[in-house]
Formats: sequence, structure tokens, C-alpha cells
Amino acid sequence: MPRTAAPPLTTPAPGDRRRTSASVVLRSVLEHGPVARSTIARLTGLSPASVTDYCARFTELGLIREAEAPRRVRGVGRPHVPVDLDDSRFVVGGVHVAVPYTTVALLDLRGRVVVRRELRHHGTDPREVLARAGAGLAALLAEVPGSRPLGVGVAVGGWVDRDSGTVVEHPLLGWREVPVREVLGAHTGLPVHVDGHARALVNGERLFGRARGSRSVLHLFVGNVVDSAFATGDEVHHGPRSQAGMIAHLPVPGGTEPCACGRTGCLQAELSERTLVRRARAAGVVDGGNPMDVLAAARAGHPVAVRLLVERARATGRAAGLLLDVLNPESVVVTEVGVLHREDCLAALREAVGAERAAVVAPTSFGDRVLAVAGGSVVLDVLYRDPLSASPELI
Repeated sequence: MPRTAAPPLTTPAPGDRRRTSASVVLRSVLEHGPVARSTIARLTGLSPASVTDYCARFTELGLIREAEAPRRVRGVGRPHVPVDLDDSRFVVGGVHVAVPYTTVALLDLRGRVVVRRELRHHGTDPREVLARAGAGLAALLAEVPGSRPLGVGVAVGGWVDRDSGTVVEHPLLGWREVPVREVLGAHTGLPVHVDGHARALVNGERLFGRARGSRSVLHLFVGNVVDSAFATGDEVHHGPRSQAGMIAHLPVPGGTEPCACGRTGCLQAELSERTLVRRARAAGVVDGGNPMDVLAAARAGHPVAVRLLVERARATGRAAGLLLDVLNPESVVVTEVGVLHREDCLAALREAVGAERAAVVAPTSFGDRVLAVAGGSVVLDVLYRDPLSASPELI
């Protein structure tokens, strides 16, 4: 990319399940800032000296800054000078590869989308798609002068091996063993981190969304790809070669949709946006292949469009209920177009989950920005887990 890269981020060692002291301090600034160092020490259980040292290092790195107005305290002595994230200096790139298009975006350190674009696919050759994504990120950086990129996060559906940065298999795109980290890194010159979009959004919800503070979180993603992710404590479960959360072929009782696997009634075949749009076309609701057209028809009062969206939300609720039975999470987040935009769909989802558990189920926190946040959350999770991997010598 045509600018000086910020300090590189490196993925923490696999299997390391301990949140470092540095991570705890930076997360406290994210969640509570502007916040006094003494408050961080109380919240984290670290010594005031350790907190002061970490804050000095983060300031040197450009990740935090002292707030302008000191907080007065009772009695004599110096007023407390709170610290806060410095969200004016760095950005991260976010890339989400969907079936019909790729979303490219820049996000600040709070996970807020600064700018984004959708790049429609002219084909699904992975090297072409990733080259266009790299060029798209470069164009966005040119629109935000003065920002410095920390790295790029890529979120993709299907089977994604986080450790190798590879899309192992994405049948709808026709991708197999695509070295996304290597290819996109060559185009951008930046560290690239890759993960499945459901896992990416679990981390986004825990860092920046309404699931912050939850001891366990389930995320259910229902788009063209249907998959899930589950986090307990501060860890998302990946499983061997990151296969956890692949629920596309769970059987749906009474399902009628043929699946590419040769069976009938698989969860993804029943709930996919392709199925929603095909049913809407067959009913004369829409002409094209965009699920947002079905949503627009429902907003215009088309009863069939409303019925299709509500039925899909109800089926999504049944799937969520099954996962709730198995995993028993404290909170459930659902990314699904009807649930995101319509109260009747959210009500149908919660009804299918069951009245006693409906309160723990919510739509994604990120609205129409959800795909951009998915990509950015991959690299922001790396930052907040290991903030000192950015070397001050490179600033």
C-alpha cells in the first residue's frame, strides 16, 4: 500500500489461554476510558506501578493518550489524569468475502467503521478477489490521510484455518486451500489475519458490542453461508484446524431443500439467502437475487415477502434453540437480515427459541456495518490480546 505501515501485529502463540497483563490493561481502557490509572489497578488487580508502566508503553506506542481534563479528587495532591484510547492515529483494514461481493473497510481502535465499500464480484477466482480487496483497501487509505494501518483482518464463511491463514473450503465460492494471508499480504505489505466470520463476530461482540462482559457467547450467522461460533471466558473455540462451528449440514426436521451434499433438508440449504430469494422469485415478489429486495418488498407491505422473512426468522430461532440446548451460553447473538431489520422477525426468532430463554437472544450490535466489523474484528482481537506486539522502535 502507498504509505508507511504501522508496527506489525503478530498472532499470539497457539494454545496460550492466559490473558496477559498488557491485554487486561488495554481492555480496561477500551471499556472504561477515560479512566484513571488507579481505577485500572483496582479493576484488574494489578499493582499501580505495573499499570503506570503499561500505560507509559501504550502511550509510546500511540495506542492511548492522556485525557485533556484531569479528574479532581478530594483532599490534597495532584488530580488524577485519566487515560483513553487514542483512536485518531491508527486504523485497521477489514475485509469480508461474501458470495456476491467483498466488503472492504477501515476501522478505528474502538471497532467503529471509518469508511467502507462493497466490491461486487465479477468472478470468484480467489487471487482476483483478493487483489481487488487489496486495491480497495489502498483506495480507502487514500481517503483517510494521516491514518496508519496496523494490519488487515479477513473474515470469510466456510472452513477457515486461522493458524495458517487459509480458506480450507468454501463450496459456494469454489475455494479450496486458498492461502489468503499470503496472497493479501503480498498485495498490501501488511500483516494479515484470517478467521471465519462467525468467530470474528463473536470477538467483535465481546470487544465492542452488547456481549461485552458475558461469560459465554454463541453467535449464529445466517447469510448465504450458515455457521456459528462459541466463546467461553476470553476464548473462542476453534477445534482442530478451526473446524468448530460448522453447522451447515445439520438436519432440519421436515426440510425440503436439496443440498449440494446430496441430502435434503440441511440447515444451510433451508436458511440460505439463496433459498430465500429463490422462493421470493417463485412467488413473484422480486426479480433479482438480492435478499435486500425481499426486505424492501416487506417494507412496502407485500404479504408474501413478510411471510418469507418471518418464516426464515422462526426457523433460525429453532436452530438457535438447538444450539442453546447443547451449549447453554449466557448470551446469543444472531446475524440475519430479517432479525436485524424487522421487529416481527425478531419476535418470531425469540418465540421459536422459547419464552424462558428469549431474553438472552439479540440481533448483532453492528447493524448494516456487520460485515465490515467482522473483518476488522479479526485483527483488532489480535491487538487487544497482545498489544505489546507493536514495537515502539518502529513508531
